[in-house]
Amino acid sequence: MNVIRPEQPRFGVVDLGSNSVRLVVYEGLLRNPHAIFNEKAVLGLGRGLHTTGRLNEEASDQALTVLGRYHALAVGMGADPVEVLATAAVRDATNGQAFLEDIEAVMPGARVSVLSGDGEARLSAEGLLMGVPMADGVLGDLGGGSLELVKLVRGEIVETVSLPIGTIRLADRAEDDISRARAIVEAELKRVPWLGAQPLKDLFLVGGTFRALARIHIAQTGYPLSIVHHYAIRREEARDLAGVVMTAPRRSLERMPSAPTKRVSDLPFAAVVMRRLLRASGAARVVFSANGLREGWYGRRLSAEERASDPLIAAAVELGERLGRDPALPKALLRWTEALAEEGIDPQLREAACWVSDTGSRDHPEYRAEQSYLRILRLHGVGLDHHARAFLALVASLRYEAEADSPWLVPARSLLSAATIRRAEVLGAAFRLAYTLCGGVPALLDATVLERRGRRLVLKLHQSAGVFAGESVLRRLEVLAAALGLEALLEVD
Repeated sequence: MNVIRPEQPRFGVVDLGSNSVRLVVYEGLLRNPHAIFNEKAVLGLGRGLHTTGRLNEEASDQALTVLGRYHALAVGMGADPVEVLATAAVRDATNGQAFLEDIEAVMPGARVSVLSGDGEARLSAEGLLMGVPMADGVLGDLGGGSLELVKLVRGEIVETVSLPIGTIRLADRAEDDISRARAIVEAELKRVPWLGAQPLKDLFLVGGTFRALARIHIAQTGYPLSIVHHYAIRREEARDLAGVVMTAPRRSLERMPSAPTKRVSDLPFAAVVMRRLLRASGAARVVFSANGLREGWYGRRLSAEERASDPLIAAAVELGERLGRDPALPKALLRWTEALAEEGIDPQLREAACWVSDTGSRDHPEYRAEQSYLRILRLHGVGLDHHARAFLALVASLRYEAEADSPWLVPARSLLSAATIRRAEVLGAAFRLAYTLCGGVPALLDATVLERRGRRLVLKLHQSAGVFAGESVLRRLEVLAAALGLEALLEVD
């Protein structure tokens, strides 16, 4: 077999669950995981386990065929190590050990780990924390065989528990009866004393069936961004969604926009779990996460310093260094825009905006605004919530002089408040002025100073350094001053 010798290290992880098996190959050791390959097969390995105590035989044979393919793919891509993470179905089945031996035969050299319930919960929590470092609330990771719950306090794992109410196992235990499933879930959750100890702000939901519920809600509501990661809905919306899915006939579920064909039978049971979790936890909001077990596994390969870095800034820096013209410019911009600090712009967002502000420099001039906007709005990055995506995309498009009423700006504008849009407009106007002055050269920007003096916005130039007050500079200074409600003043020495 021909094997790629990548410049960056690659790592392969197989998530072997009760419902599906998935291979992800990551490239590089970056704060934001870069998956260069992602393939899933829904097999139902744990279907019937509650009754027979054994892995589903037909699914086991299919799984070995799929795992053989995954091994060839991962090795061919130069992934090292390649590890299989087996979860509830394998750890609970009486024939689990024999199946592990079969895996070793079709995946020679790969490490195979059977996770305990606590180990699975911790990996899922670490994956969530890769994107939400200060998560506060309860994580619920729903698989086919189990539900892992983790109590998080300001980014720290405090409690973990694994319950035998994954969607497949719950359906088997309830004999496909939703009313019985409600009672089973309620009884299991009562075994977790810390779950209802105090009302929570956030319930973080992880797992393929939970993500399917999020996609259905996104489609039904016409939400402007088709990204599940960081998708947040109020408690009442989540309860209503669960109520509809729990009671809908199968044919109605199949017709719902974005409903996954292979998970339709699991959706009502996922909805039962979500609704009972909301009741037990008292959470005010549900936040869906695409991060979980696999990202937790990846994160353990990073240095402590890398893991501790902010994921939003890391994503912006990565994009800026790859597409910007001068890696020193963002830091110069950050200093230069200190005059805008009192405008209420989040300091973290201002720093990230400085890093992405020049990433359209290689695009076609006629499309720089739109291309920059779309690139950032849809940017890969586990730490970008939808608000941050919309804000940074809007700022970048306005830096490239997008028309304020451009129809393609509607998604970002609909995600932001009027006050936040105004801040984006101010920062975009500031970047237009800065780039007009310096042309992307940090030394030229450092030869200018922007400051506020009472009701005046003052731009000071050291003209001998190569900057001068041309018509464009004057016009853009006045536009920025007007956006701030100030009078423009130019000082040249």
